[in-house]
Amino acid sequence: MITNYDDRAIYRWLLTCAILIFAMVILGGVTRLTGSGLSMVNWHPIHGVVPPLNAAEWQEEFENYQQSPEFEKVNHHMDVDDFKQIFYFEYSHRVLGRLIGLVFLLPFLYFYFRNKIRPGLTPKLLLMFVLGGLQGLLGWYMVKSGLVDNPHVSQYRLAAHLMAAILIYAFILWTAFSLMNPQTRVSRAESKAGGFRRAAHYLLFLVLLTILSGAFVAGLKAGLIFNTFPKMGEQWIPDELLSLSPFYLNLFENLVTVQFDHRVLAILTGTLLLLYWWKSLKVGFNREIRLSFHLIAIMVVIQWALGISTLLLHVPVAIAASHQAGALLLFTAVLFNLHKLTRV
Repeated sequence: MITNYDDRAIYRWLLTCAILIFAMVILGGVTRLTGSGLSMVNWHPIHGVVPPLNAAEWQEEFENYQQSPEFEKVNHHMDVDDFKQIFYFEYSHRVLGRLIGLVFLLPFLYFYFRNKIRPGLTPKLLLMFVLGGLQGLLGWYMVKSGLVDNPHVSQYRLAAHLMAAILIYAFILWTAFSLMNPQTRVSRAESKAGGFRRAAHYLLFLVLLTILSGAFVAGLKAGLIFNTFPKMGEQWIPDELLSLSPFYLNLFENLVTVQFDHRVLAILTGTLLLLYWWKSLKVGFNREIRLSFHLIAIMVVIQWALGISTLLLHVPVAIAASHQAGALLLFTAVLFNLHKLTRV
């Protein structure tokens, strides 16, 4: 039977959306690293896409910012020109979010009304769109936490915002991969994929947990203490590790513990991923699956190098942003590997 479904076009469209979300995550990291995230104190979903266009509009926007706790407690030395430098990072982040919405919605409507979407896929696409809208609200909820008294966003809301973005990204990528990789059985070697597939689920969770711990490092600016490696200062285990009470608060609010946890998780996760890669060399997987394992190993080494460099160099913007990008690329590599293992 002849159908009008266009899986390849939908795959390319979803892949484009995933790439834009990837860029959105990295731009969000740069916005945070440059201290720009609280520069826009109002949220205008529609007309907020137009920036100030003349001196009077810039002055009005700056006066709004002057009412914020960040200006009063941190940036009271700023003038309008200084303000423009931080404004444009947050503005670009918000505009990119709106662009992603349009890049998703308009092609979806085209594919839907031209009957190019195969049965069962439309509910997933609608869910993606709804989740994207909720992510925008979550982003504003995060920003609002820094507009009350304390001029810093909540590390809890920051972590939630980042995790939501990554899960939406994973949902879109997995759906795209599935359109172009139907489930088949290729060779006897693939019969051994079950054990690796189970391991990949746990490893993907560990990567996500490590990224989550990094979000708390970012939210608390915990990367600016103990800029030494492998020890933290002169100690392997700092004395302040459990200084807060009750003890569980140390996991989320103690800068020392948050950085320590991220270090341990990064080393543990990376080591297990390299062991996972090494074990795969003994199995005769096909070329694409072997490539997915090699990508994991490469990204672990790169990510370790970026993480240590970020720490030792006191969190420079370019390297820290690259470290965040590396984390998402490593997550992508493990997701890609897991998807390949589920197709055999």
